[in-house]
Amino acid sequence: MANTSRRKRRKQQISLITNIIFCLITLTALTGCIILLLQNYGLKNETRQTASLLAEYEERNEEYIYTQADLDTYSEEAVKLAEGLERQAVLDELKTGMESGDSTAKVLRGLFPDDVVVYSDSQYYFFPILDSLKQHDYVYDNFVLQENNEIVYVDDSDEVHSVKGIDVSRHQGEINWNKVAGDGVDYAFIRCGFRGNSEGKLVEDEYFKDNIEGALKNKIDVGVYFYTQAVSEEEAVEEAEFLLELLEPYDITYPVVLDLEETGNDDARTGDMTREEYTRAAIAFLERIRKAGYTPMIYGNLKTYMIMLDMEQLEDYDKWFAYYDTPVYFPYEFTIWQYSSKGSVDGIKGDVDMNICMKDYGHE
Repeated sequence: MANTSRRKRRKQQISLITNIIFCLITLTALTGCIILLLQNYGLKNETRQTASLLAEYEERNEEYIYTQADLDTYSEEAVKLAEGLERQAVLDELKTGMESGDSTAKVLRGLFPDDVVVYSDSQYYFFPILDSLKQHDYVYDNFVLQENNEIVYVDDSDEVHSVKGIDVSRHQGEINWNKVAGDGVDYAFIRCGFRGNSEGKLVEDEYFKDNIEGALKNKIDVGVYFYTQAVSEEEAVEEAEFLLELLEPYDITYPVVLDLEETGNDDARTGDMTREEYTRAAIAFLERIRKAGYTPMIYGNLKTYMIMLDMEQLEDYDKWFAYYDTPVYFPYEFTIWQYSSKGSVDGIKGDVDMNICMKDYGHE
């Protein structure tokens, strides 16, 4: 009878200790990882052997005391197995993305949600998302692609909270603005001019007057933009003065925009500019526009904002973001998204840039 009691106590001790071990493993959320990894690596046979040994211990009433060293070993092995499983999950996600036709950049952006991933000049850059910068609160699923390939921003009851717009230059040629207005275009950004890439000459867009007068005549709100190639603060102010003189006769309700992009030209006069130089020149232009009573804005893409400019110095300016994929990929505050360069609008022959604005500047 005494032997029976001792055996029962041993069984109870073994059972209790075993339960403690399994609880520890469960609390660290690693049991599932271990089982999955064992299955993934074809170790079912070892699992069965381990289970058999445990059964033998129970059957033979052998007492086994788990030491701290045992616990440390189990914990280390569990961590290694979990890390291996996490690595495999990442590889599986990468493989799935590639097989589905996603670009490398898109796959990497999914794998690094705390960074802004930028592909430029044949390499990838990773910029940690900064809490110190203002971030937008848009719900990505609320950007809805319609059957006509236009995007609108809606609330949870499907009410539209965005405004349809375009931007044009001499590249669109002669425009029938009456038809444009009839196609639901509420605003248009019109290029008023540019500075040449090589010689740096200031040039008025040859269709500027026709476009701005045609838009205003048809009750379309107007903003303007200037393509900069300023290499200094002095040149940036010169560009702003050139633009302001062109705007003098017209009612401008949407922002006046600095268009800052890489040229793709190896001989561009801005080719050796630093991030700080770009930023100082941009601020000089924008402040001159603000002083004249207009709303200043910066237009650019991921490279513009993340590589060419210092965003921390540009918090006070509205941003117009160019990105031709969905969902829009930019964590920081912006009010206009240029989502396509291949849009179609009545009254314009060929492609036109399409924009969605979440702030109705025309009715402020």
